[in-house]
Amino acid sequence: MEFKKRVIIVGAGFGGLKLAREMKNCPFEIFLIDKFNFHQFQPLMYQVATARLEPASISFPLRKVFQYSKNVRVRVAEVTKIHPENQTISTNIGAFSYDYLVLAQGCTTNYFGNKQLESFAFPMKSVPEALQLRNRILQTFEDAVVTPPEEMQYLLNFVIVGAGPTGVELAGALAEMKKNVLPKDYPDKDFSQLKVYLLEGSPHVLNAMSDESKHAARRYLEELGVIVQTETIVDSYDGRNVTLKSGEIIPARNVIWAAGVAGNKIEGIPDSCYTRGNRITVNRFCEVQGLRNIYAIGDIAYMPTPKFINGQPQVASVAIAHAKFLSKHFRNMARNKPLEEFEYHDKGSMATVGKRKAVVDLPFWRFQGAFAWLTWMFVHLILLLSVRNRILVFITWAYSYFTNDSTLRVLLKPVEKGPDNLPMEKH
Repeated sequence: MEFKKRVIIVGAGFGGLKLAREMKNCPFEIFLIDKFNFHQFQPLMYQVATARLEPASISFPLRKVFQYSKNVRVRVAEVTKIHPENQTISTNIGAFSYDYLVLAQGCTTNYFGNKQLESFAFPMKSVPEALQLRNRILQTFEDAVVTPPEEMQYLLNFVIVGAGPTGVELAGALAEMKKNVLPKDYPDKDFSQLKVYLLEGSPHVLNAMSDESKHAARRYLEELGVIVQTETIVDSYDGRNVTLKSGEIIPARNVIWAAGVAGNKIEGIPDSCYTRGNRITVNRFCEVQGLRNIYAIGDIAYMPTPKFINGQPQVASVAIAHAKFLSKHFRNMARNKPLEEFEYHDKGSMATVGKRKAVVDLPFWRFQGAFAWLTWMFVHLILLLSVRNRILVFITWAYSYFTNDSTLRVLLKPVEKGPDNLPMEKH
């Protein structure tokens, strides 16, 4: 196969991976660059954090995806700088030239400049972070067995900041652990003191969903015993006490930050290209404003359209739609065909709170409860990358459904060793 143009894709999330798969075995040389060698399914990250799924169930090796592809090359690296003037990028393994550059590096946790929260609160945007949180949660339960009574409440308060889908789903999972798991694992310990706080700055949980879904989700959470506090702003957290703007103080060892995201910035993109939340402004062809042959898709891209005047939502379906469009766009350019503008057709949104409790908003139908929960499970199974992962997740979910339990509560702490002094091979 003769390659005519080189396309470099930065990031192997939903958008970047989908674009590389769409352009597999076509006359473009594709370089897919990511700091991990696997794709991670972020919507189920909270289940890894609460020991309901193994990390391998929501991860898939990138090289496995492209084993039979003739034109896709995977590089595990971190992009340090972009040089638009000579169409090259710098990485920690060397420099790469491109004809077209696609930025799909996604977002990271946004602490809104609060260094205290950044130091002490737990994020959950990657599999390593989810594993770190899982170890912390499981270790907390072990510590509770030997903790003196006066320290127990501090230990057993879990504070989740942000009531979007991630926060709501995590709160529901922790509440179900308190109800179904801890009495079995620790029959000699009373965990009734365990409290799950869900704090949200806006008036509602799941603020982007319909009123029916907002109210249903809050009702489900409160039925599970979650303490939901809306219109509540966190002022600070020093590792021991969460201080709210109202002056209320919640002692807590574990604070999980799910209150917002910000784009991963890369040096070389002018500040004028960025907008709120470090998103990169693009036109209706996904081209970065003011830069030649550089595109952005997924969470990092800000594309105002008549239907979405404030840009499209930062969800997987948008990233996948961007990728499909851009693949077709590149092919049309190569064939000198007319170019079409992108338009996103909203497919809806959903969130689960617990067993047989979920909310679903479709364009023309909204529903809650057990059927919504089944719908949520089906959609997430379909979106998983491989048949193997779908089977593993389905079996794990089926086992948990009938037993109200899982077998994954294993503390896996990394062994501390000195730095690796071996020189890195350059390519």
